[in-house]
Amino acid sequence: MKDMAEPAVEHVEIKMVGKSGQISLGKKYTGKTLRLERRADGTVLLTPVAMVPETQLWTLKEPDHARIERGLAWAGATEPRETDLDTLAVSAPTPGEHARGRRR
Repeated sequence: MKDMAEPAVEHVEIKMVGKSGQISLGKKYTGKTLRLERRADGTVLLTPVAMVPETQLWTLKEPDHARIERGLAWAGATEPRETDLDTLAVSAPTPGEHARGRRR
């Protein structure tokens, strides 16, 4: 098992919990979602998190995640160019049929 080194401490403050059971973290955390971890030794760890709607969880799972990553890499490495709409219209699928690799 790897040794898990403690992350470097950037800043330390002392906060007093108010009568309502709240502390102020400052404007830096305004609007952020935090994960609260209460540890057996009494310490509390707050970690900023990003929430993903259930309808978008598929983007984090394979094979979709890898396809998205490949698409983003291609887009970053490929120069944009003008699209010939007439050519595109001829090659577009007809209603009821869908392009290769796309889901409904």
